[in-house]
Amino acid sequence: MGGRAGGRRAWWENGMTELVRLTDVTKVYQGGITGALNGVSLSIEQGEFTAVMGPSGSGKSTLLNLIAGLDRPTSGDVAVGGTDLGALGEAGLARFRRDHVGFVFQFFHLLPNLTALENVLIPAQLKGRESADARGRKLLERLGIAEVADRYPARLSGGQQQRVAIARALINNPTLLLADEPTGALDTHSGEQVMDLLAQLHRDGQTILLVTHDAKLATRQASRVVSVMDGKIVDDARLETKERSTSEVVRVRGEETSR
Repeated sequence: MGGRAGGRRAWWENGMTELVRLTDVTKVYQGGITGALNGVSLSIEQGEFTAVMGPSGSGKSTLLNLIAGLDRPTSGDVAVGGTDLGALGEAGLARFRRDHVGFVFQFFHLLPNLTALENVLIPAQLKGRESADARGRKLLERLGIAEVADRYPARLSGGQQQRVAIARALINNPTLLLADEPTGALDTHSGEQVMDLLAQLHRDGQTILLVTHDAKLATRQASRVVSVMDGKIVDDARLETKERSTSEVVRVRGEETSR
């Protein structure tokens, strides 16, 4: 997968390393009195593995959707790769997601009437790539599930389905991989396998932004943990530095959850 890094560098013609920037972002849904996000500012560097944590309703999934261009902020700016997403229309946002973002969901979202390989190839077909079959099979092999290529989702375990979903997210060589609770529908063992897989992708150069509620799972693999409470960032820790260790982050998250 090392070839992806070269493709990403080509996108950074000005040599910048900042991949994502949110500036004073607020998101208030219709009928809401308080915002799902309230004045959030955040930057993410190319090559980082960042986990966003927080209890249900804290705003972490809203944050991910704004970065993916699936939603728009009520106020503030979201930029990815130097592109202001607010300046793009719906067609432009769709092209942006197709070309630069891979999204992994909690519940897989595989089409039941397509085989595993056919599910993986959907984004490539939308991009007009006619010869992605070999890459799809190579991704399934890379993820340890080459044997399921011609099986339908109903014949796959939860862990296998999530790996197929990850292969689908990677088929177009995304600059940014977004994962929203990717282990939430899995048993403990399968969840650990998926996290190990994400960690390997990160070591190969993939930038990953992960939303999770599991502090120990996130801190085992992510190099940075951003904690969100009531629509605001309350903690931002780069792990295993002199300033912050994994155990310290887990302690802080426990104190926040018990409030």
